[in-house]
Amino acid sequence: MHLTPERVAAERDWVSDRAETVVPIINDVRDDLGSIFETDVDCVTTDQYKTEVDAVFADGDLAVNVAALVAILRELDVDGDYPGFVVDEILGRELAGTIAGTQPLRTLGEATFHYADLQVHGDADENAGVDDLEAALAAGFQERLPGWNWTERESPFTVE
Repeated sequence: MHLTPERVAAERDWVSDRAETVVPIINDVRDDLGSIFETDVDCVTTDQYKTEVDAVFADGDLAVNVAALVAILRELDVDGDYPGFVVDEILGRELAGTIAGTQPLRTLGEATFHYADLQVHGDADENAGVDDLEAALAAGFQERLPGWNWTERESPFTVE
């Protein structure tokens, strides 16, 4: 694989254009986790998602890594799929964490990836890595976007 600024821009466009698939996954995951943790979590709009995609890809060092992981997962397919199960899980988890950001959001993005991945099933005509890619995008971006009460308050552990 050869990554150029043009390829990174093309991967950004692909991620942004996937909003109609990814945003409903984000909102389903937020609804489920909100119910499990007995909290209200705001839904994400397509505009919020696309704005955050632009923010991720505006950071060139982050963008090249996200673009590489996206490109790999888009192309990843394994005959019979099961032998490729581990590699697409590793790549999906890493993509979710990379998008989510620094700790604790990184770890939450990785954990949420596995939850989202259980909810997402790719089309038969798509490569095996695409459903993991969609789950990773949903998990990573849902951590970056506002809506969780605990991220909207002052931490009680801040030392001044």
